[in-house]
Amino acid sequence: MSNRYGPRGGSWLPLVILVTSLALLWFSAGGDPLRISAWGNQRVIVPADVSNRAPTKGLSGFAAPGQQGRGLPGEQRPYGNPLRAANTVLTQGYGVGSHAPAAIWGAVDLALDSDGDGVADPVGTQGQPVYATHIGVIQTTADSHPAGNHIWLTNDTYRTGYSHLAGFAVSNGQVVSQGELIGFVGSTGMSSGPHLDYQVWVQQSGSWVNVNPLDYGATARGT
Repeated sequence: MSNRYGPRGGSWLPLVILVTSLALLWFSAGGDPLRISAWGNQRVIVPADVSNRAPTKGLSGFAAPGQQGRGLPGEQRPYGNPLRAANTVLTQGYGVGSHAPAAIWGAVDLALDSDGDGVADPVGTQGQPVYATHIGVIQTTADSHPAGNHIWLTNDTYRTGYSHLAGFAVSNGQVVSQGELIGFVGSTGMSSGPHLDYQVWVQQSGSWVNVNPLDYGATARGT
């Protein structure tokens, strides 16, 4: 009779591989547990990503799309948490809810857990600074629908969107680098509460293609 509840005989190898893989994932994340947050009735697991990468700005305008430095992303490639806060939580995932279909509305919603209870805090989130995740040119739109106060940050290869802002810290046509202050979290447009709707788009064959911000470190802890 087979044992349904555990390995038997020579079947230990798959378990050893699984345990080893989980251990590697744990240490690569700095040992932090997964963060769980909620916005309304939705609960989302947030990956524990403690990477802190800061691409070096080139000396002449925008760098080539594939530029790398010390193993870090090229300066055009978005990377990092636009809120640059360790207590950032994910309140809506990519391609679900109001972010579906992903090809059109794909984004993640970010807020802050100010009191450590694992739930997004509207009061603590309102007014949180928002930072550029890559080099690019700013385009601001006030009172848009459904994004409210909105920023596009665009370069030759990537474009990121920042929605529902309370206000802007930049102006149209301004060139910013990764880590520069561009706005403040709000609840303008179609929004159920203060949060940042963050999008990442990639230029492919002459068209902008929406991609998952979590693949670009959108929930990285800290700055």
